[in-house]
Amino acid sequence: MEKIEIKNFNLWYTDFHALKNINMKVKEKQITAMIGPSGCGKSTLLRALNRINDTIEGVRTEGEINIGGKNIYADGIDVDSLRRNVGMVFQRPNPFPISVYNNVAFGLQVNRIESKKSVIDQTVRESLEAVLLWDDIKDKLKKSALELSLEQQQRLCIARVIAVKPQVILLDEPCSTLDPVANQRIEELMMQLKEKYTIVIVTHNMHQAARISDETAFMLLGDLIEFDKTDKIFTNPSQKQTDDYVSGRFG
Repeated sequence: MEKIEIKNFNLWYTDFHALKNINMKVKEKQITAMIGPSGCGKSTLLRALNRINDTIEGVRTEGEINIGGKNIYADGIDVDSLRRNVGMVFQRPNPFPISVYNNVAFGLQVNRIESKKSVIDQTVRESLEAVLLWDDIKDKLKKSALELSLEQQQRLCIARVIAVKPQVILLDEPCSTLDPVANQRIEELMMQLKEKYTIVIVTHNMHQAARISDETAFMLLGDLIEFDKTDKIFTNPSQKQTDDYVSGRFG
């Protein structure tokens, strides 16, 4: 079942045509990877899924992105609600300079989703358990999140997204600042999270895409060149450009 349907979607940064007539269907409770060389449009497309690009001056769009059957670019869309439903985890961990507890509780409080302390306490615990962090830091909830390791900070950022109960999680190069062991642990976490969430990840690491994703999109110069099951993309792609990229002949 499709969770996200992108239809004839175009995006411009002033006069620069960054995304060109993108059509793509992302299945529910799977990991979809987007690969391609730097500047190909994959991060722009990822950020279009929760309209973070709207904050950039000169951005305009055409076409539709339907999430759960609703066009998120239609008039009257509550963008704050959209961003709670479609959470984003960035390349470098960005915990707030407050306690671990308040990082996870932040979305619940600022969006007035919950005010009862017992419910917030339970949500904080469940969110940290979901990212396999609770046992490690349950005695450090009052400490600054900035004291955690980079891997723990990235897990905390994912817990912060999960706390407001999204349907989709967007990950923009979530392992690029991590060492190989931490990278593997975050990949294992993503494999567990897809049982509950639809996950879309941008990665330059083609080995990572091949390991964890169910489907892969290859982008080049703002075009979606090929989108198919990951095994097919990496072993028998339909397009020569895809084959050249995944085999290392360019990019």
